[in-house]
Amino acid sequence: MKSTLLEQEKPASAVSAPTLDAALVWLMAITCGLVVANIYYNQPLLADIGNTFHLSDSKVSLIATATQIGYTLGLFLVVPLGDKVERKRLILLKLLLAAAAMALAAFAPSFGVLVVASVLIGIFSAVPQLLIPMAASLANDEDRGRIVGKVMSGLLIGILLSRTISGYVGAHFGWRTMFWAGSAAMLVLTGVLALKLPTSRPSFTGTYASLMKSLVSLTRDLQPLRRAALVGGFLFAGFSVFWTTLVFFLEGSPYHYGSDVVGFFGLIGACGALAAPLAGKAADKKGPDYAIRIGLLLALAAYAILGFGGYHLAGLVVGVIILDVGVQATHISNQSSIFALIPEARSRLNTVYMTAYFIGGSLGSLAGGFAWANAGWAGVSATGFSFVLAAFLINQLYRRKQQAR
Repeated sequence: MKSTLLEQEKPASAVSAPTLDAALVWLMAITCGLVVANIYYNQPLLADIGNTFHLSDSKVSLIATATQIGYTLGLFLVVPLGDKVERKRLILLKLLLAAAAMALAAFAPSFGVLVVASVLIGIFSAVPQLLIPMAASLANDEDRGRIVGKVMSGLLIGILLSRTISGYVGAHFGWRTMFWAGSAAMLVLTGVLALKLPTSRPSFTGTYASLMKSLVSLTRDLQPLRRAALVGGFLFAGFSVFWTTLVFFLEGSPYHYGSDVVGFFGLIGACGALAAPLAGKAADKKGPDYAIRIGLLLALAAYAILGFGGYHLAGLVVGVIILDVGVQATHISNQSSIFALIPEARSRLNTVYMTAYFIGGSLGSLAGGFAWANAGWAGVSATGFSFVLAAFLINQLYRRKQQAR
């Protein structure tokens, strides 16, 4: 099977890369956090954006959905090139285009322009999904889960702290300022990476068409990849249901908080990002299946807490932390498992997994906005729980199939 999938690959010895040291791991983690934040800056700002363009909560939530759709497109169409072209050059180009897209969002004179800018922000902010396979390729086999966990911790902290930062900036300086600041950050990051990021030697020698065709072959022939993609997609849908609607919940009864306090919940959730390296270690020592099961059970427990206790601040805080720990533990373990399948195709394996992941996120954002508009917090909690339960049941089904062999 491997020979049919990778007949256009260079031998592993021909694609060796520089040694991965602690400084480079930190740089990759920081880069992932800063770039992925572009996708989530808008979430605490949705109410303010809605006021600017006189939109309903349901309609303005399409901004979050558009950004995730763009990210999914970037994952599917661009990230596979990490196996074919030099990664550093691809990363720097995407960062420059992300800076331009963020500037367009800051300038946007209408909701339509902001939607287009949001899609572009998503497309060009898929840089972390090029860096994570790079880190996996540079790491030793026995440390791969731990290294991926460290790099992912930067990405996860970026996802969560982006809400804290944008909530504060939006409340005190306006939502447009946040997008201008994000654009400037991408330009600075481009300069740093141009100096520090190592070059890589691509492994795929075929055409772009054959590269994309191999995604189908990989998905068809690798059951662990299909399992990770489905579990990750449904889980991230549940995660997105919560974070897309939280701003509306907290700005209404019983809380009546502003966007700065809403953003503070990202800081609370970032505590859960500490689980990322621990999940990677667990995947290295006990296998990814163990960490995946624990993560899914934690996410289910979190939604039970949020549904019944979310109207009280203590219940909401506890639920946020447990949800983030569960999602992160599952995500890290899923990636550790797929990166071990075919080393020469890690960018494409990550593409299949992360495309499914963000399709789930887009559906979750859309479903969350619909649930909030029609059934309030109870509907949001039920919808999020249902997505996570689906992820759990799919994981159990694949485990039983594997055990039956």
